[in-house]
Amino acid sequence: MKIGNIGQITFSLGLAIFALLAIRLFVIPQTPQNPEKNILGQLQNIDLGKMPDFTEINDIPTKKLTFFNYLRPAIEAQNQIIIHERQFVLAILEQIDNGIGLSSADEQRLQSILDKYQYDVKSFTRKTLNPILKRIDIIPVNMVLVQAANESGWGSSRFATEGFNFFGQWCFTEGCGLVPNSRDQGKTHEVAVFDSPKDSIIAYMINLNTHSAYRLFRSIRADLREQKIKPTAEKLVFGLVNYSERKHEYIDELLEMLKHNKPYLTGTKANA
Repeated sequence: MKIGNIGQITFSLGLAIFALLAIRLFVIPQTPQNPEKNILGQLQNIDLGKMPDFTEINDIPTKKLTFFNYLRPAIEAQNQIIIHERQFVLAILEQIDNGIGLSSADEQRLQSILDKYQYDVKSFTRKTLNPILKRIDIIPVNMVLVQAANESGWGSSRFATEGFNFFGQWCFTEGCGLVPNSRDQGKTHEVAVFDSPKDSIIAYMINLNTHSAYRLFRSIRADLREQKIKPTAEKLVFGLVNYSERKHEYIDELLEMLKHNKPYLTGTKANA
């Protein structure tokens, strides 16, 4: 069969393209997809959207449901990230127990987790790594929601509306946040400012999982894990005794809020 010059060129290009595809498919190895990395990326990039103006919501049931439903996705996402981190560390411990060396990628990710949870070790062994599991654990969603409601006045406080701070977290560098109007003379703390409500949630959860003031919280949670008991908000809230200067009065208040707002936390009020 005869073909003209244009046909010959087209035919040659076709062969070249076919050859390249064949090389890509059968010779050049494809980069494998990492499902866990994709999932973590989705969880880290969750967007809550524009924060509702809670000060404008006058109907109490509507305000409570709106508040809980707005913050819940970010809290759940952070807990899922923590679960992935915990599972990774458990897998690393199993590798160590079995005498399997860690890859450079494993070591890099492990170090990143250690940095996040402010935990310093000189070597990676079962003895040095096992204690960090006390820090890498979830925080009950209902406890986070109720504390956010308590500390932010259901999203209506100055610190929530101006600084996306839902948990009353402090910072101690001049200009780092908002100066409380009622700050005692001689005090230097400010209330931290965040770029988004999600960032406030992340900082709060890291705070509970790392700060020395909440060792009791982490110990209660670890003891419950050891006994195969689910760490619920009602059980773990007792570990927040150092969160407020009101100590046990603060705990009682949170427990009452958990009880009183149960229909809103479960969403049953939405259909009432």
